[in-house]
Amino acid sequence: MTTMTMPMPAKADELTLEDGTRVPAETLPGWTYNDAEFFELEKQHLFLNSWQIVCHVSELANAGAYSTLNLLGERAVVVRGEDGEIRAFYNVCRHRAAAVVKGRNGSCKAALRCPYHGWTYGLDGRLKAVPGEQSFPGLEKPEYGLRSLPVEVYLGFVFVKFREGGPSVAERMAPFTEELKAYRFEEMVPVGDYWSVEPGVDWKNIMDNFLEGYHVPVGHPGLYRLFGAHYEAEVRPGGVVRHMHWLRDTPSANWSERHYQKLLPVVEHLPEDRRRAWAYYSLMPNMAFDVFPDSMDFFHVVPQGPGKAKIRGRAYALPNASRAMKAARFLNWRINTQVQHEDDELIRSVQVGLASESYSTGILSEKEVGLRELHDLVRGALPVARLPEKPAKGTMKSLNETLASL
Repeated sequence: MTTMTMPMPAKADELTLEDGTRVPAETLPGWTYNDAEFFELEKQHLFLNSWQIVCHVSELANAGAYSTLNLLGERAVVVRGEDGEIRAFYNVCRHRAAAVVKGRNGSCKAALRCPYHGWTYGLDGRLKAVPGEQSFPGLEKPEYGLRSLPVEVYLGFVFVKFREGGPSVAERMAPFTEELKAYRFEEMVPVGDYWSVEPGVDWKNIMDNFLEGYHVPVGHPGLYRLFGAHYEAEVRPGGVVRHMHWLRDTPSANWSERHYQKLLPVVEHLPEDRRRAWAYYSLMPNMAFDVFPDSMDFFHVVPQGPGKAKIRGRAYALPNASRAMKAARFLNWRINTQVQHEDDELIRSVQVGLASESYSTGILSEKEVGLRELHDLVRGALPVARLPEKPAKGTMKSLNETLASL
């Protein structure tokens, strides 16, 4: 049995005919999954103005600790200041545009020093020193600090965005914040390094797959053995979705799954209904939290170009775990590694099919409410995505502007 809660009203023009007959909602058209002009619109209207996850606060424990994020030609760095505040800046030197810091994570003492010419910035972004400053007549250092970016810390995770405006992460996630607090994310520490995979498919294809459990019985036999058919999906306004399922009492025939069921200890600080539940919280357009009783991770889909994206993530857990908990975390990793392999194969198959001349749009089951929310979000931001056929070359931007003005 699959239970679904939909506080958002159904869109009558997509799901109900004039005579009241309900019909399946349509997916985005296949052409939107690998088109350069459409991808440029996604970059400008979806990604640069949406919150992107960078790291966890434990990775910025001390003054000078920093973490970076690259997204569609833009570079960001978040850094812990000497006053304890976390700030975000473009990782672009104001002199000649080199990256001020290198690598995914690192630490500098009291300043960020560009490796190209040595321009040096304080942890608050102010320009502190310029080698050969006398050779820059009239240089006003206060005017050449690093450009700042919006930054937000939500339940211990650090987010940035490249455009101002719009609701905060906390505002969007508000329907689920109280239940997430029980997991104590802020107290967690990394368990393992960052991981990433480039499956060679469009970012929407990855998120489509993540946002529905309809494929679990066929596509993920291991998850089906663990959880059975009871799978809940709840959509909230603002592109936030929660999916959840619960471990069955019947032991799985698979060794890893059976021992996970057996060894997972009772996590006393969690509500009883969460002690054997796996939950997935999606923050559209392109990220999610995977939340387990034993640990959690973030799932971040980073677009790389039309038809190409990278998935990055990292796992976190509360420190000082028992041997049973450590065993459960290892088994969780084994199970989900297999799930990721299965998903990679599925989405690669879909990506090929989306380009087939036989395919225009698909239809959505009522079990795919999360996926529908994403497609509505894309169509809302980019009304040209409502067209079943790709517009003529060179007309995408102007046509989208025309449709947006209607």
